[in-house]
Amino acid sequence: MATKTLSSTCFLTLTFLLLFLVTGHQALNSAPYPVVVSTWPFVEAVRAAWRAVDNGLSAVDAVVEGCSACEELRCDGTVGPGGSPDENGETTIDALVMDGVTMEVGAVAAMRYVKDGIKAARLVMQHTEHTLLVGEQASVFAISMGLPGPTNLSSSESMEKWIKWKENHCQPNFWKDVVPKGGCGPYHAKDFVGLYDETCSNTTPVGNIRSSSHIGLHNHDTISMAVIDTMGHIAVGTSTNGATFKIPGRVGDGPIAGSSSYADDEVGGCGATGDGDIMMRFLPCYQVVESMRLGMEPKLAAKDAISRIARKFPDFVGAVFAINKNGVHAGACHGWTFQYSVRNPDMDDVKVYTVLP
Repeated sequence: MATKTLSSTCFLTLTFLLLFLVTGHQALNSAPYPVVVSTWPFVEAVRAAWRAVDNGLSAVDAVVEGCSACEELRCDGTVGPGGSPDENGETTIDALVMDGVTMEVGAVAAMRYVKDGIKAARLVMQHTEHTLLVGEQASVFAISMGLPGPTNLSSSESMEKWIKWKENHCQPNFWKDVVPKGGCGPYHAKDFVGLYDETCSNTTPVGNIRSSSHIGLHNHDTISMAVIDTMGHIAVGTSTNGATFKIPGRVGDGPIAGSSSYADDEVGGCGATGDGDIMMRFLPCYQVVESMRLGMEPKLAAKDAISRIARKFPDFVGAVFAINKNGVHAGACHGWTFQYSVRNPDMDDVKVYTVLP
């Protein structure tokens, strides 16, 4: 009798252990993270970030790996070196990384001669108490910290694009209501005389309010990426070479925390792409995260942020993705069809989502 009771007890114990192992394994696989989300069908960049985070690296490490892959691949010709020449034919880099745990940010803007934008941004975050370094001094910092350089960030493709633009009388460009003789600069104050309505305030230009008609997928774009790691911590990053034919010195939303991307471990994260000159005035990613903090679902938070911009600038083009701390994601856009890429534990590979304006 004692033997039978012991055997029954052993059987029940073994059954319980098997059930625990099976259900425990299933629970592990059903965790909402790690997750990688990126603007556009930048599949290889998402794969690079996924490999990093799936191997136990932090969210910040994975963001740097993913954005670096896009810089190396020159995604859409608008990330990394070799694309988006300014009015002088030069390519510069803007980048940002943000840690949603510490709320630390590192960023570089209008960086010349250094191709590794996201790595330079991380060095700013790691080794300084600053948030943003700009221009040639950002390049000096990055090189002093061990990044390769100086190097020419232009390419044969970017120079060919710039030459054709010059032949087209430097159109389109980013100057308001001015086409000097010959079409190209340098521009001076006298070129703008008489362009303002004297019956109105001296800040009211004659003509249409600025639109985003010459902003598009292949002349102004950003990789913006969010990663939630296996510990549930979130980080975001961006990298871009900015608007094609921009006025030299221009900085868009790429290195601006809260505009191109934003993260808070308690809530989630956001990434943005589009007409940065307009979008940065609204800090759409900060808006998205704060809306989610107040209980709004990612889809509604993304739509709300975009609609706030569209009410003031109905012709702008842009998009955001939102992801909450549970891995729920959504996108919203205006003026173009937007795509964003995702990889999570339920997927065998990266999945691209399409969002209609």
